[in-house]
Amino acid sequence: MGDLLGFVLSGLVSGALYALLATGLVLSYSASGLFNFAHGATAYLCALAFYELHSGFGWPAVPTALLLVTVVAPGLGWGLDRLMFRKLAKAGETAQIVATIGLLVALPAAGLWVVELLERAGAPVLPAENQFGLPGVGPSPAVSWQPLDGVGIDSDQLITWIVTALTAAGLWILMRHTRLGLRLRAAVDNRALTELRGIGADRLSSIAWMLSSGLAGLAGVLATPLLGLSAHDYTLFLFVSATAAVLGRFASVPLAFAGGLGLGVLQNLVAGYASFAEGVTGFRTAVPFLILFAGLVVLARRRRATGTAAVDPPPVDYLAGKGWGRRWGAWIVAALLLGTAFYTVTTPFWSGILAQGLAIGLVFMSFTVVTGLGAMVSLAQATFVTGAALVAGLLMSHGWPFVAAAAAGTAAAALLGAVVALPALRLGGRSLALATLALAFLADQVLFQLGPLRNGDTGWEIPRPVAGPVDLSDDRAMGLALVLLSCVLVALLTRLRGSRWGRAMLAVRSAPEAAAASGVSVVRTKLLLFTVSAGLAGFGGVLYASYNTRITATDFTAMTGLVWLAVVVAAGVRRPQFAVVAGLVFAVVPHLMATYVTESAHLPVILFGLAGLALANDPDGYCAALPSRRAARRATKRGAAPGVLPEASQGPVPGVAPGAVSAGVPGPPAPEPGGGPGPAPGALELCGVHAGYGGAPVLHGVDLTVRGGEVLVLLGPNGAGKSTLCRVAAGLLRPAGGLVRVRGADATRDATVARARRGVRLAPEGRGIFAGLSIEENLTLQLTAADDRDAVYARFPALAARRSVAAGSLSGGEQQLLALAPLLQRPPAVLVADEPSLGLAPRVVDEVFRLLTELRDHGTALVLVEEKAAEVLGIADTVAYLAQGEIAWSGPRSEVDRDRLAETYLGTGVRR
Repeated sequence: MGDLLGFVLSGLVSGALYALLATGLVLSYSASGLFNFAHGATAYLCALAFYELHSGFGWPAVPTALLLVTVVAPGLGWGLDRLMFRKLAKAGETAQIVATIGLLVALPAAGLWVVELLERAGAPVLPAENQFGLPGVGPSPAVSWQPLDGVGIDSDQLITWIVTALTAAGLWILMRHTRLGLRLRAAVDNRALTELRGIGADRLSSIAWMLSSGLAGLAGVLATPLLGLSAHDYTLFLFVSATAAVLGRFASVPLAFAGGLGLGVLQNLVAGYASFAEGVTGFRTAVPFLILFAGLVVLARRRRATGTAAVDPPPVDYLAGKGWGRRWGAWIVAALLLGTAFYTVTTPFWSGILAQGLAIGLVFMSFTVVTGLGAMVSLAQATFVTGAALVAGLLMSHGWPFVAAAAAGTAAAALLGAVVALPALRLGGRSLALATLALAFLADQVLFQLGPLRNGDTGWEIPRPVAGPVDLSDDRAMGLALVLLSCVLVALLTRLRGSRWGRAMLAVRSAPEAAAASGVSVVRTKLLLFTVSAGLAGFGGVLYASYNTRITATDFTAMTGLVWLAVVVAAGVRRPQFAVVAGLVFAVVPHLMATYVTESAHLPVILFGLAGLALANDPDGYCAALPSRRAARRATKRGAAPGVLPEASQGPVPGVAPGAVSAGVPGPPAPEPGGGPGPAPGALELCGVHAGYGGAPVLHGVDLTVRGGEVLVLLGPNGAGKSTLCRVAAGLLRPAGGLVRVRGADATRDATVARARRGVRLAPEGRGIFAGLSIEENLTLQLTAADDRDAVYARFPALAARRSVAAGSLSGGEQQLLALAPLLQRPPAVLVADEPSLGLAPRVVDEVFRLLTELRDHGTALVLVEEKAAEVLGIADTVAYLAQGEIAWSGPRSEVDRDRLAETYLGTGVRR
């Protein structure tokens, strides 16, 4: 019994740290949609700063810890959010993953570099890297107690438990009983709707990142006695914590916290009682990664299987349609110059470095297949490299020739890739990246620890191949051979992209369901992607190991693969020739830095890590950005913006009273509701508005005016631009030209929050409610006064009876009433309702229109967008018809020929 209690108590220590990190992951992910791979790096940075300030500079432990946790770590989170994370939230998921991986690499190296610089300057710093047994916040050495026989605790453990419990209580109070917590949860539920309600989601995101970083800093300081100062251990700690975040589905703070505690206890119990695993080296430490993998496969919500072209579009190929020489001439000349340089100008040292870069470039091409072509982020490429090289080395030790052993190693890597591909059939994005990383850690800790495969710490010798007169033991010959091989592989991968299989891969990347409907096997295509990618990584790994003439099981760990991914994506992952460039840069830059800048090993790591940060501005990498920028500059000189499409043609609009058509001209002002003599000032005015998406115009000079107490109904077919007009009115889409005025003031440059604070509200298509919040919480976000909420409940008793129920569980009609009810208490200046009757029963539609009429009577200007709504004409004052991005007709309701309009445009037909 004492042993069991001891295991549980010690497991609660690591579990508390897992819980803190997991909670921070959930907060930052919920606020911005980013999984922060650098979360553990923030913890390490704070642990390093605590150690140096406390043990080196002699600062008191508790004030130092408070400074780091409450000021430094939140400040780091705020700065990263402002400089990087806000831009990354709008980039593709690949860029998001790689950029935070770049931070994971750069932050620990930056901290160690600063310590190194301080040491050279004579500051009283201490050796930092891989230090263990360090003092914590409590007494040093720690005070120990033994409350029960065989059960011991110390002051560091007790402090960790107490601080974690207080933090959990504080977070619960913040999230459940404060207005800030409610707004944070609303942003988690629906960020866009939060901004439409006038709540600054960017500000909430900054607060969430500050809280997240503060929790990481707290975990780092508390973990110093347990983990010491090993950046690798902190990174492993993060990925174990990710298991708890997965258990909380990246959304629930309580579940993530409880999952972290349970994970720590389970890990300790397995270590203490799993006697069946004593013969499996590394099994005990691999348990969290088994749970992570299983949790991702079983619990993670499936959103998209691979990529989606709409959110991760390829860069424009400005050489499309050009001749073969124009597309490939520069690359062929570069290859010829590089091959010639090996026998002319390079020294033996630089010949070896260039050959090494070309060898690693072969490995980098594997990312071009799985990530560039398939839009799936695999973090197991280093595993394929190690597995292929170990198999090849094992076979060569038994007398196999190089070619046969390399082929067998490549086949083993391809088989391993097919196994790793299994989660790809279910997962995508960050979940797939974490699943492949979990499998990579399992391979490091279990598979590559097998004695027959590992061959101890010495590994296997892999001599360079000799084929007749060609002896690749000479670096020059090796380099020339790798140039030729790189050219062949670039040509083959380019041909693959344009082949039938390549088109199938691109189809699966863009729209898996549509690809399956077209007869493309999604499962087979994904398996092919991973298998080809893994085989290519394994083949490159054998050649890379051959360059070094030896391979060990620790040469290329899972963490090495993270650095590789950051480098190759920063260069450009969509084209194989960019992978070759990335390999050369990866090999050459550290030696250039050591020769001409500094001998510190940390600075090159910082630069490679920070390269990922630029993906916030250039998601497709540096190499892809250069031709795009040159083409944009040329287009600017010619006086035309690239990618702009010609305006759509216009056509006549039948179905209205003869002579009533006046394209682009707002209709006559509606009479005042009370019959006043003069028109009210325009509550919302669109003057000559042009708008579109990605350079493709949708609205062409729209003029529209709606006044207080007026209902303007906007009709038109699908694709006419009605939803685009709503987005412009609400500030979700900034117009390319023209003016937007709200109550006479220019609001053209307003963001969504500023537009909402001017009194413009958008009731979006669907339901404008926070589905994960209760009815009471939905109302509280808009009505802070209890009297206002009581008035809503008095008007809608059905809502009052279920005020604690999640809004997402209501019927469609109840959800629409919940969205409109607060507006009756605090009427906005303008309400833009996009398809308010969509999907509602006729009885509910009548109730919704009665509410809209009440808002009109309160002086609100209403813009009602409908496609098929004969009923809405009954409450209209003015009707406007949108066709092909222009107001084709507008005028009083009395001038509309209802029968012909219904028959021609609304598709309802007219009975004769």
